[in-house]
Amino acid sequence: MAKTTATKTSTPRKKAAEKSSTERIFGAKVYSHGYTGVPNILLRAQNRLGITPTQLTIIVQLLSYYYDPLRPPFPTKRELAKRIGITEQTIRINIKALEDAGLVTREQWKTSAGDYGSNRYHLTGLIAKLKKLEPDFEEERQERVKARKLTETPRARANARAKRGKSDGSTK
Repeated sequence: MAKTTATKTSTPRKKAAEKSSTERIFGAKVYSHGYTGVPNILLRAQNRLGITPTQLTIIVQLLSYYYDPLRPPFPTKRELAKRIGITEQTIRINIKALEDAGLVTREQWKTSAGDYGSNRYHLTGLIAKLKKLEPDFEEERQERVKARKLTETPRARANARAKRGKSDGSTK
């Protein structure tokens, strides 16, 4: 009997593994329209940063236009208002608040014809503040990892209390 050599072919499971988690969650058709990278620290630090839900939505919308670090987003206020379902005045007020908080910087842009175009929105203040908060979140992550290990290990909590001399279950 002749020996045959199997050729490697992609299995559906292998193809799924090659897809990003976002594509696997939402599906290829939804994913084909793109996605916006939003750092979890931004979402988790919303209150610490003093960002209202409307302001967070505006930031996420700005991030959806931010493809290249060298090219800040420049959607019109009308476009942002239409996407979010609020008025242009509400956009102006909230962008001004984000600017006052040092999270966003507006730059008035002129077209090649010399007309005023939409603003460019620099998010360098927001990015700097998120980078400054990162060590706090890393510390919290390490605490969660430690707590998870205690929970996953049989009698780990009791053993940890015993080491501290608290074998009776008291916290004092």
